[in-house]
Amino acid sequence: MATFLYRLGRTAFRRRWYVALIWVAVLAAVGFGAAKAPAAPDASNSMPGIESQKAFDLMEQRFPGATADGANARIVFVAPDGQKITAAENKKTIDKLVDQAADGAQVASAVSPFQANAISKDATTAYATVTYKVKADDLTDASKNSLKDAIAQAKHAGLTVEVGGDALATQPAAGGSAEGIGIAIAALVLIITFGSMAAAGLPLLTALIGVGVSMAAIMALSSAFGLSSTTGTLATMLGLACGIDYAVFIVSRYREERAKGHTPQEAAGLATGTAGSAVVFAGLTVVIALAGLSVVGIPMLTKMGLAAAGAVMVGVLIALTLVPALLGFWPNAVLSRRSRKTGEIKEAGENNGGSRWARFVLRRPLPVLLLSVVGLGTLAIPVMDLQLGMPGAEAKPTSTTERRAYDDLANGFGPGFNGPLSIVVDAKGAANPKAAVTTIEKKIKATDGIVSVSPARFNPAGDTAVFSAVPSTAPTDRKTQDLVKTIRNERPATEASTDGASFEVTGTTALNIDMAEKTQNALIPYLIVVVGLAI
Repeated sequence: MATFLYRLGRTAFRRRWYVALIWVAVLAAVGFGAAKAPAAPDASNSMPGIESQKAFDLMEQRFPGATADGANARIVFVAPDGQKITAAENKKTIDKLVDQAADGAQVASAVSPFQANAISKDATTAYATVTYKVKADDLTDASKNSLKDAIAQAKHAGLTVEVGGDALATQPAAGGSAEGIGIAIAALVLIITFGSMAAAGLPLLTALIGVGVSMAAIMALSSAFGLSSTTGTLATMLGLACGIDYAVFIVSRYREERAKGHTPQEAAGLATGTAGSAVVFAGLTVVIALAGLSVVGIPMLTKMGLAAAGAVMVGVLIALTLVPALLGFWPNAVLSRRSRKTGEIKEAGENNGGSRWARFVLRRPLPVLLLSVVGLGTLAIPVMDLQLGMPGAEAKPTSTTERRAYDDLANGFGPGFNGPLSIVVDAKGAANPKAAVTTIEKKIKATDGIVSVSPARFNPAGDTAVFSAVPSTAPTDRKTQDLVKTIRNERPATEASTDGASFEVTGTTALNIDMAEKTQNALIPYLIVVVGLAI
């Protein structure tokens, strides 16, 4: 490997124009493909192999058209202290808001809390539901501003008004300020470390080229392979990180070889043969870890892992070819300022901080090892409270209206109101489907930890029903997880009394619980695959 990489580095240095043009052509080709490719599909949260997904699939099959994916806004009203939401003035304000919201061009329906009986027992909190004909990404500014204006008028009248749902939620986007800040910090560290703008800029340049190639390729292939717009998020982050690191390996070793008196071309070959071996090893290890995510069995996670693995491979190829080629264009630019001025190339390899630290570690390997293990264990303590699942409004900061709406609903209707369980009853094999559904409703309502159940809604064929069960605890509470397990464990006894009907538990809360369990169960196989292949 080292010999092959040595020859590759020398060839890239010598044939720098060809190498540079090849990468320019690759970037142009994938860029053209990305520009001409159809739009990326929406992100899919399908989780095959879990009960909540099976129940959702059954709902789609038995309730055609019921799983509309239009945007929605849940508008939460809280009356001023000492007042009731049902007071005449407050009722008038809420009805006016709902009527104004219903007039929106893209609105499918707007339901007042007084129509839906969506009022808390103490009559201090209520909520209205506005649904749209289009997805949140397709809402026009006019539709959003119309809703915002209505909400502002209600607030002016004295009510506390917060909005949940996805209609007005800020949509997270890949890239942007976070990556920009990271690149700026990396540039500062590299400038301080190398003492050369060129030495600092070359890794950043090649990393950005690598990310450009990777993201353009993902966009070009998104329609063919079902890659959503979120698939490239992980690829962007790891592409930047690995691309910078791998180029730094090569540049740093190139400076060392130049300090030993080697010619630029020989130094480029030696740097690629030695540091390049570390780049290949590190890159393949990361690729194995990312590709190994397919073991978990979550399609979205598999696609993100494979896309990120591709970005890392591009970073490796660029470090092994484009970096030596660019060194060929400017063989002295990456050297320190002092070396360029005096013409005497020296690298402080004996007395710099890295060398002193290495000698310290070699003198005291056991204490350093023990302290490292203790330090890693301390850093890992938060894992004891790690909660797996898709973050919802409860994970957002209190500065957002979505989080405040979540908290107001929990205070007014109970902590479990934000995470109801959806019970899907398949009564196709029952002699009396309605009686079977009623029996299951009563059994689940009598379960400890269930506050209430909604009336069952039947499909047109009358053989399938759906109803909601509201837990007494929050969606992320451990007791809610135990409650879902209890309902499922009691299923055989419940189904035995329904003459052939069966039921499954789904909903966002159950989906998160199932996904967390699926991820935990895949941890050991994942580690075996990744560690085994890495060895």
